[in-house]
Amino acid sequence: MKKENLTTAKGCLAFIDKSVTAFHAVENVEKRLEEEGFQELKENSSWEILPGKSYFVKRNGSSLISFRMPSGNGKGFHIVASHSDSPCFKLKAGEETFVENRYVKLNVEPYGGMIYASWFDRSLSVAGRVICRDGDKLVSKTVNIDEDLLVIPNVAIHLNREMNKELTYNPQIDLQPLLSVCPLEEEACAEENGEKEEGAGDAKEKAKKSNVLMQKIASSAGVKEEDILGKDLFLYVRDRGKLSGAEGELMLSPRLDDLECVYGSMEGFLAVEPKEFISVCAVFDNEEVGSHTRQGAASTFLRDTLERIGEALGKSGSGYRQMLAESFMISADNAHGMHPNHPEKSDPAGKPCLNHGIVIKFHGGQKYTTDGYSEAVMRDICDRAQVPCQSYSNRSDIAGGSTLGNISAGQVSIPAADIGLAQLAMHSAVETAGSMDIEYLIKAFKIFYAQ
Repeated sequence: MKKENLTTAKGCLAFIDKSVTAFHAVENVEKRLEEEGFQELKENSSWEILPGKSYFVKRNGSSLISFRMPSGNGKGFHIVASHSDSPCFKLKAGEETFVENRYVKLNVEPYGGMIYASWFDRSLSVAGRVICRDGDKLVSKTVNIDEDLLVIPNVAIHLNREMNKELTYNPQIDLQPLLSVCPLEEEACAEENGEKEEGAGDAKEKAKKSNVLMQKIASSAGVKEEDILGKDLFLYVRDRGKLSGAEGELMLSPRLDDLECVYGSMEGFLAVEPKEFISVCAVFDNEEVGSHTRQGAASTFLRDTLERIGEALGKSGSGYRQMLAESFMISADNAHGMHPNHPEKSDPAGKPCLNHGIVIKFHGGQKYTTDGYSEAVMRDICDRAQVPCQSYSNRSDIAGGSTLGNISAGQVSIPAADIGLAQLAMHSAVETAGSMDIEYLIKAFKIFYAQ
């Protein structure tokens, strides 16, 4: 292993550790952009865009599009798109529920397709954003209860002998996390006075009035609990990313899909000045639930942003469409690596391996948008960057998921390739990738953005 590969991998893991939700990921990208001198533009304000300058715009606090202008107007756009969200659990209204007056649980539902079993018996916490009253305004604040707060406990093997066989989990029953245990003295006192039922009920009512979770959320946000009017809160695993393998060649981390590509695109984007094309780095939310939100890849966010850039450059109508015709987009979302215990799950001719380079993804039904032209463009980029690349297709008898490329193309008609980095255990609470591949991705993006 080269030292530079490990340094880059550690930087990627550090970014992911801080990006516990989509809101935090975008906030961390924003901080990095501001350090590099980028100017924020607001969707509800007019835009003045100057040659050689750099800008970014956010939507919903969970999606962000940044762009760098060349010294001239720019003949088109070079875009890399990735996504900020990962499968997890989302808190529902009425966050706390009670079990037999003994336990307090949180009321959650799945967000995206998850490997449920991977969430059991791990230390968990809560993060996201809250919308608060601030005088006569509403303000958004990211929150993170930075402590080991929750656990989803397994049922003991003695009580469920089917556990090591095929097991189906009911999200409403099996996957509700434990927050706390009701105080023993409340129940003991009630029982001693012959008032167990009434005393237990009083304890429950007292607990209801003192919502432990929302107290912690308010403290994290630095606001009063009564000033929180809205919230988007999620569970996250407390595991920190780490290097593993005989020579540190593996990365183990939550949220590798797709924060690894967010980090890679950001690093490549910031490393080089554009020459003829406007460099665009787009990070969308809600890919894991279909992208059909106002901040998802199926929204007008990318189209709106590109059109406003064109307008600021005096390019509208046919002039703007000529820019699109000169443009190219790379959709960067991680790919399934060949599994060491189940190589038969991979297509016989396409078995991507960790640390073997960028994966170009293909699908006959266009769930991946790569075609012959965009494949050639991507392979040429990899050749010039001197990084390896490999191919991925689903087995013809196994359905795969979709990603950003074809969804974005429905809003902005630009030639595009779908790529990613090979990983194992996609959508697990903790995933595995190759520590060399992130360096390959950054090198390829530097070549792409330098044009």
